[in-house]
Amino acid sequence: MTIEERDAIIALIKKQVVPAIGCTEPIAVALCVAKATELLGVTPEHVELRLSANILKNAMGVGIPGTGMIGLPIAVALGALIGKPEKQLEVLCDCNKEAVERGKQFIAEDRIHITLEEEDPDKLYINACVSAGGHTAEARIKTHHTHFVLLKKDGADVAIEPSTRCADAVQGTDDEGPELTLRKVYDFATQTEVEHLRFILEAKRLNEAAAQSGLRENYGHQLGKTMMSPLGRGIMGDSIYSKVLSVTSCACDARMAGAMVPVMSNSGSGNQGICATMPVVVFAEENHNTEEELIRALIISNLTAIYIKQTLGALSALCGCVVASTGSSCGITYLMGGTYEQISYSVKNMIANLTGMICDGAKPSCALKLTSGVGTAVLSAMLAMQHKYVSSQEGIIDDDVDQSIHNLTAIGSRGMDLTDRFVLNIMTHKSK
Repeated sequence: MTIEERDAIIALIKKQVVPAIGCTEPIAVALCVAKATELLGVTPEHVELRLSANILKNAMGVGIPGTGMIGLPIAVALGALIGKPEKQLEVLCDCNKEAVERGKQFIAEDRIHITLEEEDPDKLYINACVSAGGHTAEARIKTHHTHFVLLKKDGADVAIEPSTRCADAVQGTDDEGPELTLRKVYDFATQTEVEHLRFILEAKRLNEAAAQSGLRENYGHQLGKTMMSPLGRGIMGDSIYSKVLSVTSCACDARMAGAMVPVMSNSGSGNQGICATMPVVVFAEENHNTEEELIRALIISNLTAIYIKQTLGALSALCGCVVASTGSSCGITYLMGGTYEQISYSVKNMIANLTGMICDGAKPSCALKLTSGVGTAVLSAMLAMQHKYVSSQEGIIDDDVDQSIHNLTAIGSRGMDLTDRFVLNIMTHKSK
């Protein structure tokens, strides 16, 4: 691997593994509103939003950090009132009680209007138009959560800073980044000098803190705390397996309930960042792996998730935990002493098991799905270490592991489009 290719992959990871406060869909909407407000130069009198169905789906039932509220309106109001667009996915970092009260008033005054964008085919589409005093400003995000494609002030185009335009440089944006394969992921993670990879430990620090927050407080469905309780330990024991599941769930409990704590996201998703990080961190600690082994395993896990998302897309009908837990299974297999061949076996086992798990929006019960994914990650690694794996004689698995991954992403990005529409229809027509 050349130095240029190595540096390109490091840059890709650093663009895709970034801190985020709150669920990234409503936070991306807040970011778009904040950017439009910055262009306008004053607090908007009105905010008009056009959003893709997937953005609406993922923003309906999730807690907004520091507010005690769920859903888009408060995120939109806070984006207009206190949003800092330069902070990107930490755009609401200044949220406090006073801001929340102002936000509630903003909502009560009926200043926000949200409609479904049906013409643009992109699954991640956010268009914010703000107005005040006879002036307007518009901002648009597409394809990835911080990727601005349009800025306007009073109808005139405003130049987009290159750093903002390419903030999520993966396939489908202006800079697709290096083309990956599972073999390239493995070679990069195992052959690159460890000092070039040490930055990934920040993901460990942030996501461990989120897990500790989830254990201290009663967030969401308290899945992580339940597994750590006397009842949970009585049923599941005090094994490495139970610790991997419970710690990961604690972090997700906190994030989905709106805890004001940053997590390290992966490919625009905080839950994917948690799922790609915490199982690997907990297993390494329990298995007494070295720091270098942990660093390399975290790179394998996070970069595998990025690789899969390159062809899946930022949002789809496929639950993101399928992607991220496949990455963590690779990382755990490596920590068990697994070879590239055994890591490829773990990927096949994961795809054979979890393909088809739907995404029905971001919400507290995502912790249950993460736990299912992480549990499968450990089982898949265990089988892989024994050279047991799902073969090409079965289902969608191919002899070639990269083709198996592409089969997964084709199902998630295209095959489940109808499922996506059905899910949203059910969510928006439930009896109250």
